[in-house]
Amino acid sequence: MNWLNDNVNALSLLGAAVILILTFFVVGKYMKQMKTDKGSGELTQENWDGIGEYKNALPIGWALSFVGTIVWAAWYFLAGYPLATYSQLGEYNEEVKSHNAKFESKFANPDKATLMSMGEGVFLVQCAPCHGVTGDGMNGKALNLTKWGNEAAIVASILNGSKGSNYPLGEMPAGLLDAESAKAVAAYVMQEVSSVKKTKNPALVETGRALWATCAACHGDDGKGMAGSAPDLSVYGDAKFVVNVLGLGKKGTIGNMPQFNDGRLTNVQKTAVGTYVSSLAK
Repeated sequence: MNWLNDNVNALSLLGAAVILILTFFVVGKYMKQMKTDKGSGELTQENWDGIGEYKNALPIGWALSFVGTIVWAAWYFLAGYPLATYSQLGEYNEEVKSHNAKFESKFANPDKATLMSMGEGVFLVQCAPCHGVTGDGMNGKALNLTKWGNEAAIVASILNGSKGSNYPLGEMPAGLLDAESAKAVAAYVMQEVSSVKKTKNPALVETGRALWATCAACHGDDGKGMAGSAPDLSVYGDAKFVVNVLGLGKKGTIGNMPQFNDGRLTNVQKTAVGTYVSSLAK
């Protein structure tokens, strides 16, 4: 690294050289005065063991140097180096931004196999510490993803409630419907609302449709969550549903899952995680 290529560094070196030269000049001047000058003038009232202090005016050179140092320090820290020129942190951020742009461009249209492979890698690093390598939640420490994202999971959510999400309408309480009604609504959601468009209980779909009003109060008639006020069930069973959860974060029993909209994952990586997690449901 050539220090002189950075204007602030060059100015700093110049300032240091000026200070050294002035220091030698001032020290030499006062050393000579100490040898030749005779003490005279008015003393202050205080003295220490017979040693007094003259009532001399503040040296103009010293005062200017003191004020100049303060001004220089304020400029250097507020406008000079940290905010207006090179920093290692800034360089790192630019490198990350450039890398992410190349990454997004390279994987702009990935196939499912690529998404599955990428998603598994990200899952093992970011998700497995809480959800387990196989996504089973490690004996209830976190959400069991192998029993999530399918029809049975909808029934469980209706019966037990859905906790920990950060939607504006709040958490879904438990016990909104009985077991048979919950099963019917789940069939309706899977076949008519979700991206799956298939249910294990087609005979219950119409019953579920009639009961849907209980859920529509938050999820909307179309199940899309009323512009983010509640979960969008129209993408249930798809990677997009997982991506939405990643964006909002979730409060769990062993801590809070962070919101992944802070840049730690790219859009492609979030889609990949969603694809992989969706494949875990049994």
